[in-house]
Amino acid sequence: MARTAKPPGGGREARRGATRPPVTAASDVSLTRAQRLELYYWMRLTRSLEERLVNLYRQTKVVGGLFRSLGQEADAVGSAFALRQGDILSPLIRNLGSMLVKGATPVEILKQYMAKGDSPTRGRELNIHFGDTERGFIGQISPLGDMVPVMAGVTLTFKLRGESRVGLVYVGDGATSTGAFHEGINFAAVQGCPLVVIIENNGYAYSTPTSRQTRAAQLIDKASGYGISGERADGNDVIATYEATKRAVDRARRGEGASIVELMTFRRKGHAEHDNQSYVPEGEIERWAAENDPVDRYVARLMAEGVAPAELAEIDARIQREVDAATDMAEQAGPPTPLDALVGIYADPPAERPLWFREGKSTVIDQSERPSSWGTFDAPENGAD
Repeated sequence: MARTAKPPGGGREARRGATRPPVTAASDVSLTRAQRLELYYWMRLTRSLEERLVNLYRQTKVVGGLFRSLGQEADAVGSAFALRQGDILSPLIRNLGSMLVKGATPVEILKQYMAKGDSPTRGRELNIHFGDTERGFIGQISPLGDMVPVMAGVTLTFKLRGESRVGLVYVGDGATSTGAFHEGINFAAVQGCPLVVIIENNGYAYSTPTSRQTRAAQLIDKASGYGISGERADGNDVIATYEATKRAVDRARRGEGASIVELMTFRRKGHAEHDNQSYVPEGEIERWAAENDPVDRYVARLMAEGVAPAELAEIDARIQREVDAATDMAEQAGPPTPLDALVGIYADPPAERPLWFREGKSTVIDQSERPSSWGTFDAPENGAD
């Protein structure tokens, strides 16, 4: 178990040296040159896609909130990259990169955020609250920590069926203090489920510093209480993240049960775009951006390994084209229709008549209903009396 000494209490006081990567176990996994460039592609795509979403948000084209992973891209990408096809992950709102690695497309993400009629949830849910079990990701539940018991159950089915599959679930530092986290991980530990729990320790549970919600010096210390393996890694180093996750995934696949991987990182944007991060000490965000940006660090590493700047520029240009094309498609898509609310809920295709509950009440409607030009549904033209 790889550990790093840290003053008691956690929180911001214990993170002053966070720009120095935590000690991790020696590397025992390898990646080809093509795979290393693929990691760069996914990280850069995540950041570029979120930057495009910021532009759309400021144009009021995004419905609801916008949740960014700026500064945490390596966490989601590096950990998801350690999974195989057939494995299942459960992302949180800042794990867009993991969904892209597992097959979600930019146009799906944009349509989902813009609540389009042909988005994955047909405008009934927002941001990245959607799943596709065939591609290997499960839609998240908003209450933090609740997906740990869900994924414990999912991975128990893998074990009972004798399948060589692994589940991975993301939680933040705050979620480790919830009852759902405890119950789920304890169940997974006792049952020997092939589950990897990724703790993204970015120092804050919304605005609450880690030291205000736990006395654990390290969150991986909690692994000992459950009798499972735990490892801490530098979450802003995509290779270190991949390697630590890969070790945990391999243990799970060998039948050695659940593991915790704690990734040390920092959220350089608020909980959502509306959060101005006034609770963060002055200069902290700028320091992390200048000294420990995961994309910048990886670019420096690739270039030191002999990757030419032109090769990275070519990847950047490809991403720009893909995001531009996805944006055009998303903006041209229409809004959901009333009947979209029934798709995938009752029958497919749905057969219910719009406004059936108003049948036989046309006189009342004629006398008291607002004009259709005010946005009401035009019942007679759409199948109702």
